[in-house]
Amino acid sequence: MARWTGWIPGARRLDEWERERGSWVLCEEVRADVHELRALLAAPGDGGTRSPEHAELLRGAREALDRAMDVIDPGTHRRNLTASHVTTAQLHLNCARSLWMRTLTPGEVQSFLPAMCAAVKRHLAPADEHRVFVERLAKELREAQEAGRPEPLTEGQLVTLLTAVDTAHQAALREKLRAGSFVRIVRWMAVFLFCAVIGIGVLSALWRTAVPLCFTPAPSPGARGDYSVVCPTGAAPSVPAGQLDVRTREAAGWGDYIVVMFIGLVAAGIAATSALRKIRGTSTAYGIPVALALLKLPTGALTAVLGLLLMRGGFVPGLSALDSPGQIIAWAVVLGYSQELFTKFVDRQGQAVLDGVRGPSASPPPVPADPKR
Repeated sequence: MARWTGWIPGARRLDEWERERGSWVLCEEVRADVHELRALLAAPGDGGTRSPEHAELLRGAREALDRAMDVIDPGTHRRNLTASHVTTAQLHLNCARSLWMRTLTPGEVQSFLPAMCAAVKRHLAPADEHRVFVERLAKELREAQEAGRPEPLTEGQLVTLLTAVDTAHQAALREKLRAGSFVRIVRWMAVFLFCAVIGIGVLSALWRTAVPLCFTPAPSPGARGDYSVVCPTGAAPSVPAGQLDVRTREAAGWGDYIVVMFIGLVAAGIAATSALRKIRGTSTAYGIPVALALLKLPTGALTAVLGLLLMRGGFVPGLSALDSPGQIIAWAVVLGYSQELFTKFVDRQGQAVLDGVRGPSASPPPVPADPKR
């Protein structure tokens, strides 16, 4: 975008805003992990010599790191960096880390055991065989070290341990993909509902007499006429029973639905704002709370209209005839706020998905120097 808008004053600021609007902080975290892992790959091991097998593993790790950097490079993508880019880069980063750790000796890998055990506990279920093995192995090694007889990892334990860590990383990726899928579904539903709100507003303005949002309360004792026609933006008092249909069409305004939906949208916005107190912060790249808040707005507009239509049809006993436009507006506020009854289930699911995403695993610490060398 910069090469097309570079001549516009302030375009650089716009490009910076566009970049930081995405997952910029998490992309920088991936870059920092890549730089750290590249330094570890460049450090000599095994006394400065490497076997052909280890050299091939390191080459594959470097290629994975290059691919991770390409994924989060904004110059290689036409679209803005999103959570999917961060997840894909983290996948390549985990692949590079796994390949690098397979070149370490069992003694070097053993120094990473606490961090590896934490990653396995974070993403795998307690009954998972990989987690059971890692926890048992960590307990045995800790007890042996406390007893003064430290035991090194065997080759078989090393392979199983690295496999368990890879499984944990795959589980973390599935959690992130689930979160991304949930956000996309919620956003598309919000877009669909917004389009429905706009469509209803346009159709009701063009054909205002098709389904008028008006009530016909009976007049109070002593009043002239049989009925009154009350609409959100107007009223017609003292209407004979035989002229109800005609006077209702005349009193119905083109902005009745628009006013009610706007009031419902505002009430839903207030409900979404009050729900922020229940939202906990997250370090993930998925805007689940924002998507849930956006879903509430068109839902409130639609519940306000549909609720008034149910009241007009006599579905709610005792509330089938409102007496003034002010009462209609007041009920639109209540019905718009009541969308919480429907969206609270989506909120619970969103919080469950958000709790399931633990964020990217921390990079392992540098390899400690061997005092025997």
